[in-house]
Amino acid sequence: MKTDPNLLDYSRALRKNMTQEKKKLWYTFLRSYAIPFRKQFVKDNYILDFYCSKASLAIEIDGGQHFSEEDLEYDKKRTENLQLKNIEVLRFTNTDIQIRFKAVCEKIDETVKRRI
Repeated sequence: MKTDPNLLDYSRALRKNMTQEKKKLWYTFLRSYAIPFRKQFVKDNYILDFYCSKASLAIEIDGGQHFSEEDLEYDKKRTENLQLKNIEVLRFTNTDIQIRFKAVCEKIDETVKRRI
């Protein structure tokens, strides 16, 4: 499947303009994690917030725009499509990052270890 070149440009822009919650997860945990993660990674015409190819793990941080009925359905289909390719998707909300950051990091760590 050929990747849409516009997605590559958009993913670059997203990397430069991450939300506070994505920055916190990236700079506080994922950037120095023992197994490499990529941020705003294009995979099968989707832009994944964070992706670990060794564990086939996508991490999505959902802000308020993800909670409309239409967006929830899109996210569900997107997750199902990724799972068909053996990519596990972990979803966290901005609130999870703000309030339960340690638990989020622990969940990511245990999932990576389980999948490797």
